[in-house]
Amino acid sequence: MCAGAALVLMLAFAPIAAAQSFRDFRVPEPLPNGSVLVIGFLGGFEKWDDPHRGVRKVALNLRSLHLPGVYAETIENHRRRLALKLIECSVKPDDRSRIILYGQSWGGAAVISTAKDLQALGLHVALTVQVDSVGLRDDVVPANVLNAANIFQRDPFGIEGRQMIRAEDPGSTRIIENVRLSYLLRPYSTLNSDVSWARRTFGGSHAKMEADQAVWAHVEGLILRAIKD
Repeated sequence: MCAGAALVLMLAFAPIAAAQSFRDFRVPEPLPNGSVLVIGFLGGFEKWDDPHRGVRKVALNLRSLHLPGVYAETIENHRRRLALKLIECSVKPDDRSRIILYGQSWGGAAVISTAKDLQALGLHVALTVQVDSVGLRDDVVPANVLNAANIFQRDPFGIEGRQMIRAEDPGSTRIIENVRLSYLLRPYSTLNSDVSWARRTFGGSHAKMEADQAVWAHVEGLILRAIKD
């Protein structure tokens, strides 16, 4: 699907809400040495704290585990400067704290753009996860990323996710997976009933993938493994 049509669909899903601000974060400044900062980027124009979105659900699940030294936040994909401000205030290049980035749709592209910005700041990223990533330059994972995963669908008649990611430097970055899924014959009843009429009607497989609880359980598993490593 062309970028213009994708924009129209994403605007159809856009909520009307107040802008996210730095005051919305729960992360200490700076983080205790050895902490893990997990940041999820939502897709489209989704609100940062929308409890119906998979990205937000993962963050809330991580918080509910009360893992020591682990802090999970979600950010709107068009607020990447806010994400960089949070990271710069929380993580110092000389400590042992780790950064994990994940995101869906435009949020998947924001993951790669943010990782590139962190590379310029001399900061490393333990893991990036892209879920049906939609962007122009979201296929090359920068060398400051240790591990990267990509989950996508390419079903016809809708928004298609990034088909393949590759490492800028295969010696520095391990591509964990490029996994393709399909939702052409899968009804929403097998995924998640917590989906708006607009998404059900116009979202196609892109929206179905975002509603797939198994996808987000997998993402959460990848994050938990990275936290334990």
